[in-house]
Amino acid sequence: MKIKRLLALSLMALLFVGCAENGQGAKKKMMKSRYQSVKMDQAQLLMKGKNRTSCTVCGMKLPMFYKTSHAAKVDGHQEQFCSIHCLLNTINQGKKVTDMQVVDNETLKFIPVNQAWYVVKSNKPATMSRVSKYAFKDRAKAEAFAKKFGGEVMNFEGALAVAKEDFKK
Repeated sequence: MKIKRLLALSLMALLFVGCAENGQGAKKKMMKSRYQSVKMDQAQLLMKGKNRTSCTVCGMKLPMFYKTSHAAKVDGHQEQFCSIHCLLNTINQGKKVTDMQVVDNETLKFIPVNQAWYVVKSNKPATMSRVSKYAFKDRAKAEAFAKKFGGEVMNFEGALAVAKEDFKK
């Protein structure tokens, strides 16, 4: 009798947890949001297929790390990365990487990396490295971000050089 009761209670607990995760009949668990995160409908996902929401290098969910996202054509195929770190990993593999883009933190749209101003080493969290790197199309917006959250404003080549140093560690 005790075993049946324990099984029944266990089943009820599993159903409750399942309902909570689906938002049915119980409050959803609230996760602390990350600065880098956006809602799924705000994320511009450039890849096709079932894995389109995941970084092609590390598998992290792109909407969760969207504000540090990069994209590029890799050997002719569109890929999207959670960070400049994962983009650098692909470059270091000797693959043909073209049409590199980064998310503008102001508009949440992709822009060419050569039009971006990066704020490096702000107090906002980094993605896949120790050093944060957030990009802006408008240099004045980047400077305002740096003034508010710290960091240094630089172009893509500068941010990539910092990523290379961090990558070594």
